[in-house]
Amino acid sequence: MKQARVLTDAEQKRLLAVVAQGRHAARNRMAVMLSYLAGLRVGEIAALSWGDVLDGSGAVREQVRLSAEITKGGHARVVFVNNRLRKEIERYRSGLGDAAKPERPLLLTQKRTAFSANTLCQLMGQLYEQAGLDGATSHSGRRWFITRLAHSGISPKVIMTLAGHKHLTTTQRYIEVNDELMRAAVDIL
Repeated sequence: MKQARVLTDAEQKRLLAVVAQGRHAARNRMAVMLSYLAGLRVGEIAALSWGDVLDGSGAVREQVRLSAEITKGGHARVVFVNNRLRKEIERYRSGLGDAAKPERPLLLTQKRTAFSANTLCQLMGQLYEQAGLDGATSHSGRRWFITRLAHSGISPKVIMTLAGHKHLTTTQRYIEVNDELMRAAVDIL
């Protein structure tokens, strides 16, 4: 099976521009940003509730705890919320008014129900298609997240843990290598 394509910065901007034009722009942007900025899988994104991302006082949590029931490997893990993602969550919540109740799903379908992993996967595929990004899938954000961390010099063990992988070889398969990176690597010599 071919891996999802990792988008360039320009392609990401194009994707977000397409998302902004859509009927459910805020919700769709939130789904995309959770993929890119937290490295979440679509099943994990679909399963999130407001109580997972907001604390008792309504502030965005610094960490989101994913239960074993919603992760692919069946192992609970912690996802750290960086400042950029925190701002995205706050912006999304501000547009919803008081609909952000702890027990409610973070993302709702047009029928006001929780997304299934499959439905969210299809939605993200449609967004990539509308943006003309062949080879991009719901996993592109996750691959971008892992690749960006690797290219920033983050320890492979830390990346593996953030991704929720049990084996480093799995994490390594996610990392995109391109001519620009290889050129920069040999220029160091």
